[in-house]
Amino acid sequence: MLHRALLLIIPQVVSSFSVRPPSSHFKLSASQQLAMSTTSTDSWESLKTAASNTPVGAALDEESVSRLEGTGAAFVQNKLRMFDANERPKLTLYRDHAGWCPYCQKTMLLIEEKRIPINIELVPMRSYGDKPESFLRIVPSGLLPALMVETNDGRKQVVTESQVIMELLDQWHPVEDGYKQMMPSEDDTGGIQRYRQLANLERELFSWWCTLIFRPEGPGFGSPGMLGKLMGQSSDTAMSGAMAGFLECLEKVDKALSSTAGPWFFDFADHPTMIDFIYVSHVERMLASAAFWKGLDLRSNEYSAKFPALNAWLEAFEKRECYLAFKSDYYTHVMDIPPQYGPGYDGGFESERLSYQKSISGKDESEWKLPLSFDDNLQPLYKGPPLPLCVLKAAGISGDNGKVASEGTSYEKAEPDKMEEACRQMAGWKLAGNGENVAKFAARGGPNGSRNPRKGFGAELADPYAMSDEQLIPSVEATLQSVCRVLLAQGGPSSHDAALTEMKENLQSQISKDQSRDVASALVYLRDRVGVPRDLPLASARQLRAHLNAAIDVLN
Repeated sequence: MLHRALLLIIPQVVSSFSVRPPSSHFKLSASQQLAMSTTSTDSWESLKTAASNTPVGAALDEESVSRLEGTGAAFVQNKLRMFDANERPKLTLYRDHAGWCPYCQKTMLLIEEKRIPINIELVPMRSYGDKPESFLRIVPSGLLPALMVETNDGRKQVVTESQVIMELLDQWHPVEDGYKQMMPSEDDTGGIQRYRQLANLERELFSWWCTLIFRPEGPGFGSPGMLGKLMGQSSDTAMSGAMAGFLECLEKVDKALSSTAGPWFFDFADHPTMIDFIYVSHVERMLASAAFWKGLDLRSNEYSAKFPALNAWLEAFEKRECYLAFKSDYYTHVMDIPPQYGPGYDGGFESERLSYQKSISGKDESEWKLPLSFDDNLQPLYKGPPLPLCVLKAAGISGDNGKVASEGTSYEKAEPDKMEEACRQMAGWKLAGNGENVAKFAARGGPNGSRNPRKGFGAELADPYAMSDEQLIPSVEATLQSVCRVLLAQGGPSSHDAALTEMKENLQSQISKDQSRDVASALVYLRDRVGVPRDLPLASARQLRAHLNAAIDVLN
């Protein structure tokens, strides 16, 4: 089994990528931005200003203010959602900090779709950090998600279990009060029966997924079976029972979706409903784990043709900005799944599996390396908005429907150079916003870093109490400032290429040979802990990873 030695930035350190207040907008020319010093202690402030002087950065500055007020777009680390409310909500949802928990994800999707005003508190999962005592006093079990309800007389009650929370939130915010319908109406006996059948089918699919991924896969049967024959398999390429069972269950799901006129499980609404949210958070994890541990790419042309309704359903979700806010990438999922569910077992289609594992973990030459391809080989980036709509609007990027920053459409025909620059600049804005802390965090990867005086966690490289290599921090900081400058380059491919060349020259002249490999190790430590969606959406995170690799290659 492939060694699972990589993990993501744990929440206690994610302050390194936290939202910052907007900088003052002083206009600098491109040459002035490229000439800014990388050695002074205030150069992060200069880079913040440079980031804010890009259209993307200015839009994100404004969006950050809106998020603090609870009025911005969906975002995985929002602490307040006001929507149309005038008073501070009396509901508080406790959810995981890193965006790993599927039950927190489906709860948040319901909240966003119904536009329920709510306070949000972010809490670590046990697999990557200690839960604060203040939370444990409220929820002694430590379970996430948890909902605290403040009554009119000041009393506070706590509810756990995501399904219970979702049903209560739906009941408390009915259609009569202007909220979207999430369940069949009480007099719709057929709809209620269908809902129960679909809920049972979801549990069946979950069971087959666990059997396929988290248990050693048995040998294939001599006969490929009905589904195997449908897929053109012979007895020489027969599937295991677990693989066949999983795919046959997916066929049932596809059939259930194809029975409606729209992409969703129910036709009574033109939006996803409760049962869609119940499915999607685990289906998202099934896509990643099946590709990584079994060589099964359910988004490929082959499987899209075999499960057309399932893929239309996924694409319909991907066209919604609120789903992008909580959607992870395959790398993040294959790192966060084992601490929660147990180790995944290699099996399935070996040649594809080996190729996908390299691609997902950034170990081949086509991923996480410049120049990046427009789209990802395994994870479609442009079936919907790949970046927040405010970023797409600022960058003037049109969807395939011809409208700028439009939700509900794909972006597969977007101008590649314009899209790449927007993705880069979002990563640069995020890095500039807390660069000093990012550098300290990355320095844990130095030879005298990662000394953990406390304890370890289930997530293999989660180290919230690790120490930085103090002597290495200045060199790491200078390197990250050079990387940030390249990410923020404006003016198209030629300006980016010039900035990349200058970065390489700066690193060769500024970083001493006796420190270069240590700094490279620090950047590897950071690169492997960039999490989606917590740090950035995938379209932007892949730019950050690739630019860190460009610096690593120079240093090595």
